[in-house]
Amino acid sequence: MASFGWKRKIGEKVSKATSQQFEAEAADDKGLADDDDANWVHATKRRKEILLEDCVKKSKELKDEGADLAENRRYREAIHKWDEALQLTPEDATLYEMKSQVLMSLHEMFPAVHAAEMAVQRNPRSWDAWQTLGRAQLGLGEIALAIRSFQVSLHIFPMNPEVWKEDLSWARKLHEQQKATKTEPVQALANEKELAQESIPDYDFESDEIVAVCAAIAEKEKALSAAKTVVIVSASGTVETVTEVENCPTTPDETLFIRAR
Repeated sequence: MASFGWKRKIGEKVSKATSQQFEAEAADDKGLADDDDANWVHATKRRKEILLEDCVKKSKELKDEGADLAENRRYREAIHKWDEALQLTPEDATLYEMKSQVLMSLHEMFPAVHAAEMAVQRNPRSWDAWQTLGRAQLGLGEIALAIRSFQVSLHIFPMNPEVWKEDLSWARKLHEQQKATKTEPVQALANEKELAQESIPDYDFESDEIVAVCAAIAEKEKALSAAKTVVIVSASGTVETVTEVENCPTTPDETLFIRAR
């Protein structure tokens, strides 16, 4: 009868040398795999760099084409070129600033302000972006905001005579006119109120003169009420006016035809 025992473990008779060789081969395979991963990451980065360089190059070409179109007053075509360039380089503040200028030439002030704001957000240190934003705000009637934008532009580039002599001085002049325009209606209303108050005389109803006048008027009314006038028309057509004294009525004769007061 066969006896049962513990089964040998797998690999129990594998020699030490064979095991070391297997481990070495596995390490080599791992090293090759790591090298392949590194090469793949490097290749991916390089492809991204090449793609970015191509985007920048193509964006510059579109920007230059749009500038040429804008100089020839083909504004809509220029905007189309710059929009294509913004798809490739959306962080280019110059594209937004140029677009804002062209939109102002087309008298589209709301889009012009928006484009200039985008330019300022992407490059807050761009003095020309702030200048363009101020001009767009001025065209929209936002004079106070335009003055602030021009001041920021001068803070970045203090030696810019164009902003000093043209933009900021004109904006301040408009601001003063706006303040004067708002003040005139208020002053006119105050003057009208003052005149209305002066046109009403201030009577002293308890003065001696007023009391005497009132007494004279009362006596005259009393005298008039004491005498009554009667118009009598006879049958023959004769009109006669008779004054009746109070408590002494006049009795008409039998020839009366009409009695009218």
